[in-house]
Amino acid sequence: MRVCVIGTGYVGLVTGVCLAHIGHQVICVDNNKAKVELMRSGKSPIYEPGLSEIMESAMESGSLEFTTNTNSAIVNSQILFIAVGTPALPTGESDTRYVEAVAREIGLAINGEYKVIVNKSTVPIGSGDWVRQIINSEIKQRKLDKKPQFDVVSNPEFLREGSAIYDTFNPDRIVLGGNSEKAISLMQELYKPIVERKVTGINPVEELSLPNIPVVVTDLGSAETIKYAANSFLATKISFINELANICDRVGADVTQVAKGIGLDSRIGHKFLQAGIGWGGSCFPKDVSALIHTATDYGYDAELLKATVKVNDSQRLLAIEKLQQVLKILKGKTIGLLGLTFKPNTDDLRDAPAINLIQELNRLGAKVKAYDPLIQSSEHHQVLSTLKLETNPESLASDCDALVLVTDWQEFQYWDYVELAKLMKSPVMIDGRNYLDAATMAAAGFYYIGIGCPTTGNALVAKRLQRSSTSLTTQVA
Repeated sequence: MRVCVIGTGYVGLVTGVCLAHIGHQVICVDNNKAKVELMRSGKSPIYEPGLSEIMESAMESGSLEFTTNTNSAIVNSQILFIAVGTPALPTGESDTRYVEAVAREIGLAINGEYKVIVNKSTVPIGSGDWVRQIINSEIKQRKLDKKPQFDVVSNPEFLREGSAIYDTFNPDRIVLGGNSEKAISLMQELYKPIVERKVTGINPVEELSLPNIPVVVTDLGSAETIKYAANSFLATKISFINELANICDRVGADVTQVAKGIGLDSRIGHKFLQAGIGWGGSCFPKDVSALIHTATDYGYDAELLKATVKVNDSQRLLAIEKLQQVLKILKGKTIGLLGLTFKPNTDDLRDAPAINLIQELNRLGAKVKAYDPLIQSSEHHQVLSTLKLETNPESLASDCDALVLVTDWQEFQYWDYVELAKLMKSPVMIDGRNYLDAATMAAAGFYYIGIGCPTTGNALVAKRLQRSSTSLTTQVA
């Protein structure tokens, strides 16, 4: 099938590349000339494991191309994906001006061939009808003898950064929302190789015998709501376990054991029950805020969702509280951060908890250092200019008063913590993801503090910290 994907951000590029891989003729459109030239050279503008290899293969086979010519791409395609950004506004609403601009371009360009317009961007509930109205408005102004025929479909994405290729070819479900049987039929044909698990060169052999991917067909509004509901529920589940972790801290329970116990209940499940310093990224914050705003627009106060956000906001600074409990005054102290991105296997810093930590540590007068496998330049975020980016574990740990694990990158499990402890002023580890083994860290000489877990520490370090605290209290008195 002939497919046009307008917008080559995270969702658009992954969608276009994967559709090309399964045999469709895909043209990806972006108005950024430099970005298009980069992609034409075979380089991906985003970091996503496996994406560059599939992209290069699809380009070599001729099934994938990139252009800035939106008009030509629209005219020559059957299925048009709108995959531009919908960032959150300060009010919590989604900024839909880019979606509107693309809808107008489609209305000005579509010809006599029937088109399916697919909302792939996460858009406010009701946007399918809104996009249809915009396209019709532009068509009307053209005063054509024969009106071009089209239908709008909602096809929300459920990609996880860091595993987007796997998620595209092995989704839990594919959601198609629309009121046209013809449009839904074409979308089912588009996804048939994925639904029937006939994707080659990606899936392990043992997965080829799995049942077909479920396809959920709904009306437009329900499909749009499914996306917001899914992310909001997952965000709520994380905030719940984080609130439970704070209770565990106070009563002496271990949240990791509690999570295991409740996760074995089939009604609850174990996923998204990992306590830590909160969720971030481009989806959860934006989608929860958008659903709260939609509820308000329709006269409903979404109290549970508001509480979800409030708990997460507080959780982001929990590491500061734990640092203060151990080190007392943070002014003049050196704190090293393990990881900066909001999750591993991505270079995405959007709404990352690390940003809040850095800002608060700076405000309290601490010196901040950080190491991240992918973030090596302060150009990624303005806040990073206030800290020192290190390139190896040893330089990060050197002269630090404490380390804080912010992102659970796999390589952090294999560092030589015995040697790192020797380089620190006080070997304290605040594990913001409960990712490291507490007993191993204690054996390495660390005073280890997790989230919602009993503190495990080297006795000598604990005594030294206690003496330091007592001395400071005496001086202040």
